[in-house]
Amino acid sequence: MDPLFTARAAAGAIPIWFVTAANYPDVRQSIGAEASAFAEAAGFEPKPGRYLLFPGKLSGKGGAASGGAGSSPLGGVLFGIEGSDETKDAFLPGRLPQLLPDGVYRFANEPHDARLAALAFALGCYRFTRYRKAEARSIKLDLPQSVAREELEHIVEGVTLARDLINTPANDMGPAQLEQAARKLAARHTATITAVVGDDLLEQNFPLIHAVGRAAAAAPRLIDISWGDAGHPRVTLVGKGVCFDTGGLDIKPETAMLNMKKDMGGAATALALAHMIMAHGLKLRLRVLIPAVENAIAGSSFRPRDIYTSRKGITVEIGNTDAEGRLILADALALADEDKPALIADFATLTGAARVALGPDVPAFFTDDDRLADDLMRAAKTENDPLWRLPLWRPYESMLESKVADINNVGGSQGGAITAALFMRRFVSAQSWVHFDLFAWTPSAKAGRPEGGECQAARALYALLAARYG
Repeated sequence: MDPLFTARAAAGAIPIWFVTAANYPDVRQSIGAEASAFAEAAGFEPKPGRYLLFPGKLSGKGGAASGGAGSSPLGGVLFGIEGSDETKDAFLPGRLPQLLPDGVYRFANEPHDARLAALAFALGCYRFTRYRKAEARSIKLDLPQSVAREELEHIVEGVTLARDLINTPANDMGPAQLEQAARKLAARHTATITAVVGDDLLEQNFPLIHAVGRAAAAAPRLIDISWGDAGHPRVTLVGKGVCFDTGGLDIKPETAMLNMKKDMGGAATALALAHMIMAHGLKLRLRVLIPAVENAIAGSSFRPRDIYTSRKGITVEIGNTDAEGRLILADALALADEDKPALIADFATLTGAARVALGPDVPAFFTDDDRLADDLMRAAKTENDPLWRLPLWRPYESMLESKVADINNVGGSQGGAITAALFMRRFVSAQSWVHFDLFAWTPSAKAGRPEGGECQAARALYALLAARYG
């Protein structure tokens, strides 16, 4: 991707002034009398999201004449942010790329968090243009000296990768194409990668992955990436790769099927996080497991009331074919658990119940590891990557009981996100396991988050891993 951050301080960078009601008098002094008078005449108010571009011909202490904008016709930018630490949106600067003309910009004063503001600025530049031509833009940011450029670029690249994969429709992002994307990432970081495809899944004991994906024209597969020193602590990421979900024989209505290209959002998230980890060279032994399938309808589709013996040996009765994600994850989690890693993390667009509880912006996570949960919540707040812990409420395990098998793949009509997590918990013995139930989609554009595919939870978990293994 084209670098969004300048390689070195740009003498002609256009200053962006972040203003609140409290600091506006000081900002007006800094930009000079003429620019201040221009702002007053334009009716600018220091309210969140308000902005003003003032001309370069205006002189002032921080404007074009002293400053920074060189020969640019634009002398500077005023941009309103929240004044309260309790209510601030650290990603509000992510609106700027959609408001500004092409150019190189710099922060003339400190926003609430310079790193998050720079990250939001970069993420706000994202556009998905694979199928529709768009006017070329050239907006760059001269990073503040306090911000580590290289690591921020890795994070932006990871989020961009996830967004691109999720936004790509299923006709161009099936199991084979998802494997190609994983191979491209592995090659970039000199990681090893293998894939078990089609009927080989049965020979190598991945019966649930095979059952879910066998009806599709594109063969199901398990993608397996390894990277890092074998002597370092083991961390395994598992991503749900359902490239399109019809619901199977328990077919979805058309409204529920419309966005099912994003049902591989967990796989995209795992690959995004893997890129962040490998690019920064964290001291861990990374493994990424992606069961990639399409849940299609054909004569060979798996059926309600079918019973399968999973990789772990647990027999599973199919209560609903539209609860396929937890099935493919069960086999992948069982494989992950065999290595006894220090941490297993899985990502999945798993349940509507989690969205009913927390909405599209806040992924639910489940873990028995209280320390991990506390560290995740802190990282989520620091990184502006919201998460919320829901309980692995053991009494609900009774909802998953089957009269003819060890477990059913669905519970009752309530607590669906919890029963889904409890189902997957049966396939993991590791204490340090965390399951993320995410939406992977922004329904309507927000600051730094354009409408469409979204990378959720990866930045928070990356921050935690960087603190532990950096």
